[in-house]
Amino acid sequence: MVSLTAPYVSGFLAFREVPFLVDAVRRLREKEPRLVPQVLLVDGNGVLHHRGFGVACHLGVLTDLPCIGVAKKLLQVDGLENNARHKEKIRLLRAGGDSFPLIGGSGTVLGMALKSHDHSSKPLYVSVGHKISLEAAVRLTQGCCRFRVPEPVRQADIRSRDYIRRTLGVPGPPAPGQERSQKVQRPKVCPKEGSEEPGGEGRPPEAHS
Repeated sequence: MVSLTAPYVSGFLAFREVPFLVDAVRRLREKEPRLVPQVLLVDGNGVLHHRGFGVACHLGVLTDLPCIGVAKKLLQVDGLENNARHKEKIRLLRAGGDSFPLIGGSGTVLGMALKSHDHSSKPLYVSVGHKISLEAAVRLTQGCCRFRVPEPVRQADIRSRDYIRRTLGVPGPPAPGQERSQKVQRPKVCPKEGSEEPGGEGRPPEAHS
């Protein structure tokens, strides 16, 4: 577990998070070099960024590894907008693997909107981070998706949340079948003083369970 000390500033996420990711890759190279990944998928953006250099670019350059930015929301830069026209393009994505380019007002292709799963209604926004083409980035991201989010990113999220629950003692969700027993029992409403029907609801007290 790490302690983030840098404040969150929009557009500067890399300065807050990348040092810890670089350190994780360094330790992996030292202790388990055979497990060093051939490519990194980052929950964030690459060249699809206000300055054309998002967290996926930053991490890729510092680790010298191919890196892909995979964002769940559209970063509205260079004239890109999540407007009616954009939503219509999303609606036309029929099957998993369908995509369309994200072309900024400058004419630059900043990334691709990818329908990563047949049953997903929201696309992923894939962009180049480092040492990989956009075509390869989209193909690799799609190949990693069992659900909407690519499995490396999804598993990192699941396992980190589980670690936090176990480490900090935060209770997780109830096990299947325990939901009903853990529901809050609401107190029964007492009849108002002077009521002619102390059992309430027009039924005698013995009728209540």
